[in-house]
Amino acid sequence: MDLDIAWVRAQFPAFEQPTLQGQAFFENAGGSYTCRQVIDRLHRYYLERKVQPYAPYGAAQLAGAEMDEARTRLAAMLGVKTAELSFGPSTTQNTYVLAQAVRRWIKPDQHIIVTNQDHEANSGPWRRLAEDGIAIREWQIDPATGALDPAVLAQMLDADTALVVFPHCSNVVGAINDVAAITRLAHDAGARVCVDGVSYAPHGLPDVGVLGCDVYLFSAYKTYGPHQGIMVIRADWGMELPNQGHHFNADALYKRFTPAGPDHAQVAASAGMADYFDALAAHHGGSAGAQGARLAHDLMRAHEVTLLQPLLDYVSGKNAVRLIGPADAMERAPTVALALESNAEEAAAALAPLGIMAGGGDFYAGRPLQACGVDLAKGVLRVSFVHYTTGAEVDALITALDQVM
Repeated sequence: MDLDIAWVRAQFPAFEQPTLQGQAFFENAGGSYTCRQVIDRLHRYYLERKVQPYAPYGAAQLAGAEMDEARTRLAAMLGVKTAELSFGPSTTQNTYVLAQAVRRWIKPDQHIIVTNQDHEANSGPWRRLAEDGIAIREWQIDPATGALDPAVLAQMLDADTALVVFPHCSNVVGAINDVAAITRLAHDAGARVCVDGVSYAPHGLPDVGVLGCDVYLFSAYKTYGPHQGIMVIRADWGMELPNQGHHFNADALYKRFTPAGPDHAQVAASAGMADYFDALAAHHGGSAGAQGARLAHDLMRAHEVTLLQPLLDYVSGKNAVRLIGPADAMERAPTVALALESNAEEAAAALAPLGIMAGGGDFYAGRPLQACGVDLAKGVLRVSFVHYTTGAEVDALITALDQVM
């Protein structure tokens, strides 16, 4: 079944706005458009429910119920228990708080393995633990391809490996890592696993239960929702780690890693993400909940792969362009970083009058770009799209790139 792209775009009010007409959005890796269901819930919350949730009066009960609904439905779609899903102000903040818990949990002779494929938000908090004497080892990418080789990790793992941290998908390399296989490898060595899913989740919510990792993090504002970080932490490890929240919340897993109070309205509005995935599945003949989320994932990925391959073929045929990451659309997300002979920010600026919204720079991914030999002074031109992008927009991008390059 093909994705009904007209129906999809009708769910995103941005496509109806006069100021955005004639503009093709190719900077989705920095943040997606927000679906109507989320906007409606956020608007309703501020109009009708902007009170202290869970108090014994009607508006407060509705406010609390909607916050609970967001956690319950999204957790089910991710294949985990409701208590294992928590919200925070951002994925960067969630990762930082988690790292502080690990700092107190890890034993003196143990170490953490990180990669140089990561966005800095998932790498920096762990690397800074070296200031406390915690050993940090780096699983390095292949400079030619940007890929992580699990065989290299296997050689690095030993009985003193406490934690392995890596991305589901890099925000510049784009390659999709086999989370389930890498997790099994790490677990067999006795290590815990933390996965940064920020660059993958917008392309379809993963079944975290099947992936098997101990922690999975992603950003709602890149997944058609409000500006929240979402973290899944499995109960056995989450209750073992030191509590980072208020002492009276120590027994509540979903509160243990949110030292600040939640943003009530944005948490409640996140239920709109579940509304959208359910509606997408229903429109295409599927059911709600976890099964619907799997159908939505498959529809989104299939549409994106179809649109991505012509773009990859085009840039791969350009001598003046270096594609970072795989040239096969099946192996990557539609987040495409291009190293040019010219300055990437200037190239992005040249695309803007042609109706292409894209970005240039290092995108907080200096480590993988440097490892791949990219001149950070020039950076990369990054064009990224999601399932609401059309084939006509990709054609327009290729035409614009031809003019600029």
